[in-house]
Amino acid sequence: MARLTPAVLRSLDVLELFLDARHGLTAPEVVQRTGLPRTTVHELLTTLAERRYLRRDDTTATYHLGLSVFRLGNAFAERLDLHSVGLRVAESVARQCDETVHVGILEGPDVVYVCKVDSTQSVRMVSRMGGRVPASCTAVGKALLAHLPEAERSRLLRKGLAKLTPRSITEPHVLANQLDQIRASGVAFEAGESNPDVSCVAAPIRDHTGAVVAALSISVPDMRWNQRSPAEWAAFASEGAEQLSAELGYP
Repeated sequence: MARLTPAVLRSLDVLELFLDARHGLTAPEVVQRTGLPRTTVHELLTTLAERRYLRRDDTTATYHLGLSVFRLGNAFAERLDLHSVGLRVAESVARQCDETVHVGILEGPDVVYVCKVDSTQSVRMVSRMGGRVPASCTAVGKALLAHLPEAERSRLLRKGLAKLTPRSITEPHVLANQLDQIRASGVAFEAGESNPDVSCVAAPIRDHTGAVVAALSISVPDMRWNQRSPAEWAAFASEGAEQLSAELGYP
């Protein structure tokens, strides 16, 4: 195992203190939280401020995250590829549950699948990457609609809801109530609303800003749905969505 550099570790320990310090930290507060000697903390703060990873407010003698941290974060975000990262996580989830896994994004009233990993079982959901499906008929779409700003959600619902199967929800007030529940629980379900004899569960994916940018779903033929409890299916989807959110920088 490679040897870690103590000075770098101390610098990172100090920087990470500021992730939750909305109003900044003084040097004595950093000393208290890290347990490092006062002289060491002073040298670290001075160096980080010199390189603009921290910014010192002379009026309050507090330090705050600086421009260099912002630039690093932006560079990281720009290099993220939802498709490649999503595919890797979707493959992991599919290996665990051996069902079809999708990652989808919202485009107007529709969901577009940006990733898909098929089940290895002979009976499975038929879909294609890049395909579009009315969001209101799918678990992945509901997970996304539930986290839209209220005005945008209402606008989409007023345009009317598609009907893909007899089970599709077509009454806006019924869907609106369900979306409120999904937003509260963090998990969306649908049963035969987009494909007959297929049930799905989905959870939202957040980026480094905390915004919901996609959702991960698991599609299961009804003949296998009852082999696990709804809570177990929800756990697969939630854990996959959390893993992908972490890959996108969500803390």
